[in-house]
Amino acid sequence: MIEFITSNLWVFWAIVMFGCLILELSSGDFFVTCFAIGAFVSIFTSLVLPFWAQVLIWAFCSILSIRLIRPRLMERLHKGGENRVSNIDALIGRVGVVIESIEPDGSGYVKIDGDEWKAVSNVTEPISKGQKVEVIGQESIIVTVKPV
Repeated sequence: MIEFITSNLWVFWAIVMFGCLILELSSGDFFVTCFAIGAFVSIFTSLVLPFWAQVLIWAFCSILSIRLIRPRLMERLHKGGENRVSNIDALIGRVGVVIESIEPDGSGYVKIDGDEWKAVSNVTEPISKGQKVEVIGQESIIVTVKPV
C-alpha cells in the first residue's frame, strides 16, 4: 500500500483537493478552496518532484491563492451587499393581489409572489378581494398597501 502511494502521489493530492472542496461546501468563505488550488498544482508536480518539494509547492500556492484569489472571490460574492435588501424590506414597491378584503380601519391579507402577508391600507375606502395592490411600507410583519 505504501509503495502504491509513494509511486502515485497524484492520488494523494487529488484526495486532498477533493477533501478541501467538500469542506468548502460547509464554510463558504473560499478559505479552504485556496488549499484545494494548492493541491491541484501539486498533482502536476507529483509527476516530477519529490514529496518534500510537493509539500512546499502546495504551501506556497495555497498562501499565494489566499493572498491573490480569495479577496477577488469574496469581493464578487459580496458585491452590492451594503445596498441589498432582503426579507420584508424587499417587498416595498412590489405588486400583489388581495386575498382577503382590507377594510379602512382593519386589516386583510395579500398574496405577493406566492406568500401571504397581513396588510393594512391608508386609503379610506375598502379594498376588495382580487384587486391588485402595491406595497408602500411595512411595520414588523404587516405591510401597508395602496390600490394600483
